[in-house]
Amino acid sequence: MENNVRVKVIGAGLAGSEAALQLAKQGVEVDLYEMRPIKTTGAHTTDKPAEFVCSNSLGSLDATNASGLLKHEMEALGSYLINVAKESSVPAGNALAIDRTLFSQKVENLLKESGKINIIREEVTQIPKDTPVIIASGPLTSDTLAEDIKNFGGSEHLHFFDAIAPIVEKDSIDFDKAFYASRYDKGEASYINCPMNKQEYEKFYEILINAPKIELKEFEKDAKFFESCLPIEVLASRGVDTLRYGPMKPVGLVDKRTGIENYAVVQLRQDNVSATMYNLVGFQTNLKWGSQKELLHSIPGLENANILRYGVMHRNTFINSPMLLEATLQCKKRKDIFFAGQITGTEGYTESIATGMLAGINMAKYLKGEDLITLPDITMLGALMKYITTCEQKHFQPINSNWGIVADLDVDRKIKKNKKLKNEMLSKRSLEYIKSVF
Repeated sequence: MENNVRVKVIGAGLAGSEAALQLAKQGVEVDLYEMRPIKTTGAHTTDKPAEFVCSNSLGSLDATNASGLLKHEMEALGSYLINVAKESSVPAGNALAIDRTLFSQKVENLLKESGKINIIREEVTQIPKDTPVIIASGPLTSDTLAEDIKNFGGSEHLHFFDAIAPIVEKDSIDFDKAFYASRYDKGEASYINCPMNKQEYEKFYEILINAPKIELKEFEKDAKFFESCLPIEVLASRGVDTLRYGPMKPVGLVDKRTGIENYAVVQLRQDNVSATMYNLVGFQTNLKWGSQKELLHSIPGLENANILRYGVMHRNTFINSPMLLEATLQCKKRKDIFFAGQITGTEGYTESIATGMLAGINMAKYLKGEDLITLPDITMLGALMKYITTCEQKHFQPINSNWGIVADLDVDRKIKKNKKLKNEMLSKRSLEYIKSVF
């Protein structure tokens, strides 16, 4: 590797920040470009790196959960941001949720203290030529850069929508009705639960399905929703009981004051370290703000809730990774370009960090003339990379970590039917492989 080689990393989100830190760890000089605050995205609210835009949760920490296994793999591979997330965590049962402000500040400190990373506040409108680059511009890539990426790749971008859930002030919640509990009493009872009887739920449902939505722009109307982050109004349109088997399911949530498992439950998750802000779990929405206020105030315990942030919906952009990328995240067309983050078609905070980590590691190896890392699909990260780079191009859609993409076990059929045992074996196989190789 030449001493004067610098890598440009476009985007200081989760993926870009992780990639920059991985490069710096290997002694590589980095120019990290972030267009905020010069140009905003419509979804971000700060100019800080690695800002959490939607939920503040990275999902389960349990290694027998798909997302949990990915976190364990990343820890074994030396991820910076997973460690920062743990340092910035707030109570969330068995999940890893963070204080957004604290997390971003800690990431910014790491970037500045690295001694190798130069943060540049300006918009990149074209893919840099004649220099190594990691494109981690995210699902809200600016139109000008997105157009250049489209021209470079020779294909149209695909789009889907991501919706953000509202946040309310804790002190405005009525705890004569709301109660603390985690599902099946797993972990600390850190979720606030607002219970509904049948009549209350039906009233809520009627408000929801009749509430006016914010109109999409003409160019957005053909875009698709990502299935695991559907707006609550879209879920409700599938049937009156859909929410009761989804984000509002009451199973495993018992109010110990009454011993009752209610007809439906709205859960709220802590959003900051000081526990003054709580977001509504699974309540991503594109309703008009007046309608959101009416809907939230119809929920028992939230009748007088102070809404600190309303839900919004925005378009996400991702590339046709099966056509453009190797499983190493290296571009097929130009070897000194790597992509990372949600723009690759991996969905989720944990997945964004993981791809940034892999792109950073592999870019450093590329510069040193070393073999790049290609993880097998017995690992969750390897399975994700295989999926986004080998699935059918025509129907490529974003995906997050899940057991369905991991290589099957060569074991007795009876074992496979035992979901818990199977997941334990899949997790053990992955972590043993990573520890043996790295």
